[in-house]
Amino acid sequence: MPVNRRSFLKLASIYGLFFSSNTVLANSYTKWYTRQKPDRIDVHHHILPPVYTLALAKIGIKSAGGVPFPNWNAQKSLDVMNRNGIATAITSISAPGIYFGDIEFSKYLAKRCNEFSASLIRDNKKRFGGFAVLPLPDVKAAVNELEYALDVLKLDGVVLLSNVDGYYLGNSKFDELYAELNRRKAIVFIHPTVPANGKFPKMKIPTSIEEFVFDTTRAISNLILNKTIKRFPNIRFIVSHAGGTAPYIAWRMSLLDYQFRTDTINDLKRLYYDTALSASPYALHSLQELVNPSHILFGSDYPFVPEIITRMTISGLNKFDGFDEKKLRGINRENALDLFPRFVRK
Repeated sequence: MPVNRRSFLKLASIYGLFFSSNTVLANSYTKWYTRQKPDRIDVHHHILPPVYTLALAKIGIKSAGGVPFPNWNAQKSLDVMNRNGIATAITSISAPGIYFGDIEFSKYLAKRCNEFSASLIRDNKKRFGGFAVLPLPDVKAAVNELEYALDVLKLDGVVLLSNVDGYYLGNSKFDELYAELNRRKAIVFIHPTVPANGKFPKMKIPTSIEEFVFDTTRAISNLILNKTIKRFPNIRFIVSHAGGTAPYIAWRMSLLDYQFRTDTINDLKRLYYDTALSASPYALHSLQELVNPSHILFGSDYPFVPEIITRMTISGLNKFDGFDEKKLRGINRENALDLFPRFVRK
């Protein structure tokens, strides 16, 4: 169904991507259907396998972060990718994840979702990669699934939520898993979720708007505080949404260094950051001040945000005054190839 101007403006407002004039809005809307040669690698692209949505529906879960589960299938992803110059999407399971108090349920769902990801890759050579979902907080089960997902299914890395049952990334409870990820030099995509037990102010604002970026920041801070980034240096971490609020409060976070002998700024510089819902000068200038542009990766957050937001992300990156053509080419594709060399064109 076509997106009318009113819907466009509403979506722009919801996701905080504002434009300076009606002319810019009109131009962005006109370019909506412009086709481009697929080149981008999208590291923040979600899937909702039927086995996943049906299993969650049975326990009464039909949304994530205040956003109802979108109607998704592989062809819809491919259509969006083709229309927006995306050659490859590295897919992942988003919040709310797979753990809801029953570890056997989580183990079952992890395996089925990972097998779905592997079949998606087999059926669409070079168009899809996949991050495996793991049945945390059971570390032994997570390590077993990691072995199956990477060695047998040949997935490209893992996705970990910012917290599972209140245990934030960086918690020593997960050290055995980090050690195995470090041994494998694995890529870990960090995606936010809401704080455990709904411990945040009751407001009408969807939790995905603010709480997601705050929870990403909590996870990053905990990884730094517990020296996880230093102790497991071979793990390549990608953090969602330009690092939440971490780039903006990086100096403030670094005050922890005096008390805990951490190395905040250097740890932050080692992380990779995606551009999902963050391709505005407000976020990008802050991120650019913190990290080398080689650590910035294209991300869309499709399908939890509609295709029009993908177009706005591309437009925001193209118009940003801090990226020249070379840097933009790196963000769109080449930086990701350093992490996922199997997608290099031969």
